[in-house]
Amino acid sequence: MRPENQTDVSEFLLLGLPIRPEQRGVFFLLFLGMYLTTVLGNLLIILLIRLDARLHTPMYFFLSHLALIDVSFSSVTVPKMLMNLQTQHLSIPYEGCISQTYFFIFFADLDSFLITSMAYDRYVAICHPLLYTTIMRQSLCVMLVAGSWVIACACALLHTLLLAQLSFCDDHMVPHFFCDLGTLLKLSCSDTSLNQLVIFTAGLTAIMLPFLCILVSYGHIGVTILQVPSTKGICKALSTCGSHLSVVTLYYGAIIGLYFLPSSSNTTDENIVASVIYTVVTPMLNPFIYSLRNKDMKGALQKLLSK
Repeated sequence: MRPENQTDVSEFLLLGLPIRPEQRGVFFLLFLGMYLTTVLGNLLIILLIRLDARLHTPMYFFLSHLALIDVSFSSVTVPKMLMNLQTQHLSIPYEGCISQTYFFIFFADLDSFLITSMAYDRYVAICHPLLYTTIMRQSLCVMLVAGSWVIACACALLHTLLLAQLSFCDDHMVPHFFCDLGTLLKLSCSDTSLNQLVIFTAGLTAIMLPFLCILVSYGHIGVTILQVPSTKGICKALSTCGSHLSVVTLYYGAIIGLYFLPSSSNTTDENIVASVIYTVVTPMLNPFIYSLRNKDMKGALQKLLSK
């Protein structure tokens, strides 16, 4: 519950994207198309993995969860942004804003952990192929996914509880298209030093540590490929790792720039653009990068269409 001495803020106003009024229609159609692509593409991935027994492997087990998370992650912010673009109904209730912040952090952290699990799966498959079935057993895969959900829930809950204790000034206009934690802290009249400390410490667990694990995994993959040089092996590794690392760069680059670099180096518009990249663009690209270029997924899609 909110403290008694907290400023009575019943709602916030989301100012949305930094675009001109005459451009709203174009951006509405653009983001609507991207959101529908995200939802349909990721749901198609889940359907194919469940229907095709050949895809019941650890890599596709992680991929199906990642697809579900991407749909959920994008759905936290994009529908409200589309409604604001179409109707100019900018207000969001205080409770709705706090809830949006919680689910945004939750799915962002969960996405980070799942990407890391997929990187570890590729590391075992390439560096220890003979032990792959022994290491990546079903119990380990379930434990990695369950652990990701628990840790992400704990991190999001910690941020949200601390946010709910803050007082807010009369200015309740949020210069963003969703209730971003960093932006809300700037509107608070309370001391946010504890919140900032938690952002850095929890961020080390939810963002930086998984990012370092991904780099270490792909470092070992690169060393393994170079030890047995072959054109076919190198091309296959570049195809697999290059696509994954491109998403990692977009996703982690935007988050690190927003939450770990000094705020004075970023303008509000740059923060919004970075947020669009990892809330709208990256979830939309994941089906193409992770699946549609994959022969097994193409085979499963052709099998489904033939029926």
